[in-house]
Amino acid sequence: MFRPVFLSHVNDPDTTPLFPGDPPFTLTAVHAEGYYLQRVDQGEHTGTHWGAPVHFDPDGRAADQLDATDLCRPAVVVDVREQAAADPDHAVTVAELQAFEVSHGRIPDGAAVLLWTGWDTRWGTPAYANADASGTPHQPGFSVAAVRWLLDTGRLGRQGALGTDTFGPDPGADPTYAVSRLLYGEHRITLENLAHLDRMPPAGAWVLAGGVRNRGGSGSPATVYGLIPDRA
Repeated sequence: MFRPVFLSHVNDPDTTPLFPGDPPFTLTAVHAEGYYLQRVDQGEHTGTHWGAPVHFDPDGRAADQLDATDLCRPAVVVDVREQAAADPDHAVTVAELQAFEVSHGRIPDGAAVLLWTGWDTRWGTPAYANADASGTPHQPGFSVAAVRWLLDTGRLGRQGALGTDTFGPDPGADPTYAVSRLLYGEHRITLENLAHLDRMPPAGAWVLAGGVRNRGGSGSPATVYGLIPDRA
């Protein structure tokens, strides 16, 4: 049996940070006769969300072309809070991933490799984007070498994912999105703006992403769950 935990932030226009250039996010109450609902205007990558390969790879799969198992993967949580606190532009190295395996065992093939940077504690404040005077965000992420190692060794298998509690898997100051381009070019997905990674064990749990499968979609805002086995 599994115990579910939320790994997503509440979507709220008052607190949800937007990546520079993303569409505005609004919720508008609609009071019709006999019921209430909200009109939601947002981009496909607002708040906690997943990204499909087509987001950066025009030949990649779109949201409606993914398999259900693409969005349900064994998960590891790599704690880099100390490094991120010392350097907001920290890029996780192969050596750090190998050190994780010494402590917690081999990263499973086809895993969702989640970075716990501590950035979710900044949610709803300017410190989340951590932008400099020119507007460039400064957030930690993966190095290209680390992602290449995960891909080449099968740890990011045919259905693997990179996840993080920041805007995305790239270090925020990289304007080329080199990590995203590499990952999506290999037809893997991302899980972004995650929350509550402290609720997850380093290894042994699974991650499950909901959301909507828009035709031709580049991803979706999502309720993301951690599924923690009872033994953990």
